[in-house]
Amino acid sequence: QMQLVESGGGLVQTGGSLNLSCTASGRTFSTMGWFRQAPGKEREFVARIRWTSDSTLYADSVKGRFTISRDSAKKTVFLQMNSLKPEDTAVYYCAAAIRVLATTAAEYFDAWGQGTQVTVSS
Repeated sequence: QMQLVESGGGLVQTGGSLNLSCTASGRTFSTMGWFRQAPGKEREFVARIRWTSDSTLYADSVKGRFTISRDSAKKTVFLQMNSLKPEDTAVYYCAAAIRVLATTAAEYFDAWGQGTQVTVSS
């Protein structure tokens, strides 16, 4: 199966920035994305990118602040997070799907990373 390794989380003050990365290995994929989950909350969609077309999609809560991108040669996806807010505090998970997805539902992704903690202090 596909393996995903993510990194880049940490502690940052309100208004600060972080850059998450996720490197994939194993079978071919078509879609990669980021989800996040705060304590006691459901896992929510953050952003996704279609590998071939480079088409991107963002949750309304992060539009204008977060940017998802990819490096095809390294099979790596990034999430640049700017203007961070305390509400962004969560464990961030990288995900990959074999299919080109038209949905943001987590159940359609085939592989997940271990998660990286992002904490934004007020």
